[in-house]
Amino acid sequence: MVMKSIDPTKYKNITSGFGVLVKEQGAKGLFKGWAPTLVGYSAQGAFKYGFYEFFKKYYSDIAGPEYAAKYKTLIYLAGSASAELIADVALCPMEAVKVRVQTQPGFARGLSDGLPKILKAEGVAGLYKGLVPLWGRQIPYTMMKFASFETIVELIYKYSIPTPKQECSTALQLGVSFGGGYIAGVLCAVVSHPADNLVSFLNNAKGATVGDAVKKLGVMGLLTRGLPLRIFMIGTLTGTQWGIYDSFKVFVGLPTTGGATPTPATSKA
Repeated sequence: MVMKSIDPTKYKNITSGFGVLVKEQGAKGLFKGWAPTLVGYSAQGAFKYGFYEFFKKYYSDIAGPEYAAKYKTLIYLAGSASAELIADVALCPMEAVKVRVQTQPGFARGLSDGLPKILKAEGVAGLYKGLVPLWGRQIPYTMMKFASFETIVELIYKYSIPTPKQECSTALQLGVSFGGGYIAGVLCAVVSHPADNLVSFLNNAKGATVGDAVKKLGVMGLLTRGLPLRIFMIGTLTGTQWGIYDSFKVFVGLPTTGGATPTPATSKA
């Protein structure tokens, strides 16, 4: 979807924004930029989920069983931040293409002509000029996404489901994954939204700075413009991602993500 425009007078709210978009560009305008979105977020997701599992185990092994259980939230935060740092390197070029295709009329039809156009005009640096703001958006987002998901799922099993997780059906466990993911997605949307508006502004306005964005959009604009739609989109997307990810884990014989942390064994004297 394309309502990431930086023109607040044109897209005043979700309802009018859809109306303006369809009126000006037709139904196809709702899917503008789908190719770089698909490629970018597919690559990012593969790196993010894979490296999260790697770093979560890596940091847990460094901490040892006792401290890993005691400081599990810090393990989740450190693991997810490390994974996102890498994943965004894969996402950033596609994000740059997507934002320009969506917000600059006539710039390009999509990925096939948008990517070469940026490379020709600005070189590889043009694809990565939004990397730091992207980290500013995605790293807090992912830290919230993984840490809150793990915590929410643990609370669901602890207080809402009387049966121990390992005795629950696969369908119930996947339902918990989706529900926990949706709630985590709402929290992610709120945390990352200001940086999301900032990334869109910087990719769309050549030579613009963070100060220019604050001046044009205002602090409240950065915090709230487009937030309801983002909450709906990110909540649904995050819940679906966790559902798909845990379905894959079940398929290959692994347990679903989250649940009560086993009490570390104590050594006997």
